[in-house]
Amino acid sequence: MNIATVSVMEMAKLKTFSTVRTFSSAIVAIAIALSIAFSSWLGAESLNWQVVMAVTALAIGIPHGALDHLVTLPKAQPFKMAFFVTIYVVIALAAIWAILQWNVWGFIAVVLMSATHFGIGDSAFISELNHLKGTTSSKLPVWAYAPAAGLLPVVIPLVNSRSTEALTKVNDSLINWHYGYTSEIQIAVAAIATLSAMVLISRKRYRDLLDLTLLAAFAVYFGCWHAMRHTARLTSLLPRCLDAYERNNSRRAFALAVIPGLPALAGTLIFVALLAGFSQNNVSDTFLWLTLVTIWALTVPHMIVTAKLDRAALKI
Repeated sequence: MNIATVSVMEMAKLKTFSTVRTFSSAIVAIAIALSIAFSSWLGAESLNWQVVMAVTALAIGIPHGALDHLVTLPKAQPFKMAFFVTIYVVIALAAIWAILQWNVWGFIAVVLMSATHFGIGDSAFISELNHLKGTTSSKLPVWAYAPAAGLLPVVIPLVNSRSTEALTKVNDSLINWHYGYTSEIQIAVAAIATLSAMVLISRKRYRDLLDLTLLAAFAVYFGCWHAMRHTARLTSLLPRCLDAYERNNSRRAFALAVIPGLPALAGTLIFVALLAGFSQNNVSDTFLWLTLVTIWALTVPHMIVTAKLDRAALKI
């Protein structure tokens, strides 16, 4: 591969990363504006539109983890690939069982795990983007960004005044998951976010600071922020995406990282439907809860697999 080809690939990757960052920030800003509009129009107590928005965004986010096997074992033999997939599924099923068995503690574990995964993943995305731009700077802003980027979209929505009604629609046992320490949790997250913001301001990282101000709604964040940015990072690892980059076709490169993951969405919905069918409760009452449990459980092996990818990105 000659220097000219490398340059074309790097420019195409930069276009993908920059476009995805702009899109994810814009879509979350639009979601916040729509939330304000719907709250004023339909009333602050109405949650139906929030459920629809959440389910849609969660569905968009599911496929992003479906290519873990290709990233981890890009040239694996069928037996090795089958073994990896089996272990992956076993871990996810064990996580589903644990969350359904111990709802509250399982939920707390998911909250902490998700905040860690999302924060580090987003920081890794920014680190890769900085590398593509040729920006060389201290690692401090990237690491300072991580805790706030993970905690703001995951924890804050769960300890605000309206979280009780939302959690009631998911699972009644989760209503008091915080054991009454809502104020303390809010203060702790606010303090961490403030320190992160101070570091970003001191280093003139205003675009990163803008991202922190937009991190509000978990579901929209998951589908239209975390998943989009993770998919952009996958394009640097998948052979067909790299071929598209060589042809300076950034849109096709991104699409080639999305399309193979779409069957995972159908598979997840079928699995949840079957799980709800075996449940003794009304299907409509348990579908959202079981969907969330399944997504949370899939995050466990997904987080394990992507840890290596994140470490490599943060060393750039």
